[in-house]
Amino acid sequence: MNYQNFSPIFLTFLATLFTYGMTAAGAAVVFLFKTYSKKTLDGMLGFAAGVMIAASFWSLLQPSIELSRELGKNPIVPAAIGFITGGFFIRLIDFLLPHLHMGEDKPEGLSSSFKRVVLLTLAVTIHNIPEGLAVGVAFGALSIQGSSASLIGAITLALGIGIQNFPEGSAISLPLRGEGYSKVKSFFIGQLSGIVEPIFGILGAILVIYIKSLLPYALSFAAGAMIYVVVEELIPESQNSKNTDIATVGTLLGFTIMMILDVALG
Repeated sequence: MNYQNFSPIFLTFLATLFTYGMTAAGAAVVFLFKTYSKKTLDGMLGFAAGVMIAASFWSLLQPSIELSRELGKNPIVPAAIGFITGGFFIRLIDFLLPHLHMGEDKPEGLSSSFKRVVLLTLAVTIHNIPEGLAVGVAFGALSIQGSSASLIGAITLALGIGIQNFPEGSAISLPLRGEGYSKVKSFFIGQLSGIVEPIFGILGAILVIYIKSLLPYALSFAAGAMIYVVVEELIPESQNSKNTDIATVGTLLGFTIMMILDVALG
């Protein structure tokens, strides 16, 4: 079957449906276990961080630089501007959107009357935005004739993000269950965090399809947004207990697996 028969937007929808499904599958672990191990949770968070770091370079920044060269542009400018802008974009959302991180009592963002469960849901949803954008931009790049973008590269990125979404979904639903929420509500919140990926994935694909000159910036933008989430949330959360060695090994393992996937397949 020739993928060129399908719109990049449709391919993006399928890919982000997969990444969302992996989040939901991870969240469903709450139906199998009554309690969770903080040690395991920290390892999973570290793993997710490692995958996102590797994907940010091999699947996003490096293609941004290569594409800039192909288009006859200075490869440094789009990569640097997009990367910094992506980080500030997530920082802006972090500043404006009311949310509450797991294990904390004081909400961040603008003050609101939202219930705790809503604030927790918003917190875990924020860092799925750049993942959706990354997949959408990668598939949207297929619409540009003569570029080095490939279907295998886009699928590899979606596969890597999907792999790290499974432990990420568990890392959301299991602690909620530990806080006293029902299994159904814990699962619902866990899977809900991934629902933004198809939305922002399609938006990212549409953006680069209709404004092709933005693609190098869009790739590095998604990379900067992902790295911001890793440094601001995933790594600190995985390191805030006595399981620092396990969390670090998880990060190395996640990075290595994503690197292998990207270099071997992409």
